[in-house]
Amino acid sequence: MQPVTLGALDIIPALEHTNLLAQPVAAALLALAGNDTVGVATIDAALSDTAAFCEHYQVAMEQAANCVVLEAKRDGASFFAACVVLGSTRADINGLARRTLDARKVSFAPMETAVSQTAMEYGAITPVGLPSEWPILIDRAVADSPHIIIGSGIRASKLVVPGSFLASLPGVQVLDGLGQLKPAPATVG
Repeated sequence: MQPVTLGALDIIPALEHTNLLAQPVAAALLALAGNDTVGVATIDAALSDTAAFCEHYQVAMEQAANCVVLEAKRDGASFFAACVVLGSTRADINGLARRTLDARKVSFAPMETAVSQTAMEYGAITPVGLPSEWPILIDRAVADSPHIIIGSGIRASKLVVPGSFLASLPGVQVLDGLGQLKPAPATVG
């Protein structure tokens, strides 16, 4: 792993510190090409949520990504997928994601379901190590990032990966416009 500096994080090679990863993440990482480009950083688990993490560790929201678990319905059956967008955006799940998954309806999977289906902690779910049959939708801005910070499967650490590594994961589809800019907060006055 080439040295990477992002904010106030101490980034170390993930392959040498698999104890900082959820079990399915560690197992998947060991089997993936390009795994030597992946780093991990220990963080305060209470600061795992993107906004709090970015503020505390001095990381731009555009350098962080969120992975959300989706539950899609088609022809009376449900299936799961994942969606990865920059922290500064929100996923277009009812538009582009739904159309790409060819689903009648798409919603965020309930927390308990997301945790049980991934064997990862809520708020730390990552596309690395997801069930192999899941489609993974990744916004082009994530895939094009030189380095992106994303969950490690546990709230006490974060992965640091090239966007191209995420784009190369099995089952990935890179989509333009999956991440939509968040609306600005309303001002009073």
